This record gives sequence, C-alpha cells and structure tokens, in this order.
Amino acid sequence: MNIHKILAHTSHRPYPLPKGPWMMKQGWNKVLFAHWPVNEASVAPFIPPGLDLQQWEGRPWISVVPFRMDPLLVRGLPPLPFVHSFLELNIRTYVIKDGKPGVFFLNMDASSLPAVTGARALTYLPYRYAEMSLQSEGQSIRYISKRQSAHGEALFNGVYSAVQSTPVHALPGTLLHWLTERYCLYTASSKGQLYVGDIHHQPWPLQEAKLYLDCHTSTQALGLVHEPEPSLLTYTERLEVLLWPLRKI
Repeated sequence: MNIHKILAHTSHRPYPLPKGPWMMKQGWNKVLFAHWPVNEASVAPFIPPGLDLQQWEGRPWISVVPFRMDPLLVRGLPPLPFVHSFLELNIRTYVIKDGKPGVFFLNMDASSLPAVTGARALTYLPYRYAEMSLQSEGQSIRYISKRQSAHGEALFNGVYSAVQSTPVHALPGTLLHWLTERYCLYTASSKGQLYVGDIHHQPWPLQEAKLYLDCHTSTQALGLVHEPEPSLLTYTERLEVLLWPLRKI
C-alpha cells in the first residue's frame, strides 16, 4: 500500500494526524493479538510517573503480540541490512496522558540484534534480543520466542491461526476497539523523562483466531499475574504503519 493511501484514511482516528513528516514505515505481518485482564498490582510498577494505567471495567489489560516485521523502512534511506525484516513479540498495556490514550510496552523481544541495539539507544523502548522462529504448519503458524531473564526463561511457544471469517473492524465502544485502535505509544528514559510517539494506520482488519500454547512464560518472567488462557484472540494478516519521531512531554 502506498503512503498516500495510508494517509488518506483518517476519519477513524480519535485525534488529528501529527504535524511534521513521518519518520518510518513498518509492515506488521501474521499478527496475533492475545489479550488478558491482569492483576493491577503486578503491572502498576512498570508505569512511570506521569502516565495513568487505564482499565476496562475496573481491570487493566495486557496484550501479547507476536508478528513478523517486514519491511522496516526509514524515510529517505534504502532498506537497512539486518533490520529490514525480523520477528518481534511485544507485551504491552494501556495508558493515558492528558486525555490521550496510548500503548505502553512492558517488553519487546526481537530476533535482530542490530534492531534491538538501535531501538534501545534511540527510542528507550524495552527491546531485548531473543531466539525466535516462525514456521507455517498448514494453515497455522508455529511461533517461538525464547530468551533468558532474571526471573527464568521467557518463552512463548504456540500455534495460532485465523478462524475462517471475513476481517472486520472493531466497533467503537467495545473492548476490542479499546485494545486495538490506539494511535500513539509512550515510553520513558532511565531518568524518567516521558516521550510520546505518534503512529498511523488504517483500522485493524481483525479475524477471529485460535491459539494453542505449548508453553508461555514470557509474561510470568515479567512478574505479571493473569489467567492461563487469553480472554480475547484476533489475527491480522498484514497492516502497514507510519511512525513519527518521539517527542518529549
């Protein structure tokens, strides 16, 4: 999809497009959204001062999001070696600042060490290098992410697939919309300085999904407390995304 087509569709955004040029284009492929309500005491310590942890009907939520990044393109540059395409698994929660809801990442595993090194230095995002693989098993996807943490092995080993349904857009006012249709991310430096990064994409094309987990300790390794099985699952084949530079707030 070309840039003009992505930028032409903005009526679904809760606030206008940011001023200034976008910095990066990303393609998110074979995306699973696995959502859990989570014990507030286990996630609250991650949230830096100045951000408020959001809740849906009295409970905060986390999402585990495995996908394949392809491509990652920096505006004005040719594709960069070793960071053009890689695997990524995000664990995120939901926050708000001055009435602007966004995403806050608790951990971001990636299979590209150069991408991890660059992102940690330039964006303050919690990237970590992990051994990762994605393999097709018929109509399903076997996704594995494994690394060592201070609290033991952080492992996601599961098989997921789309249920045969037509992709839909989440309806405003629903939990699914609250979890997916967010257009900025927040992060903080080691000194506590807050940053916001705006993003833009067309509404998420979501399909029902199924997931079989052989082992999942990636959230446990962060100390997060939730039920074993996710409460909500969706699959997206591909979404193209524009990102703007981080701004101090």
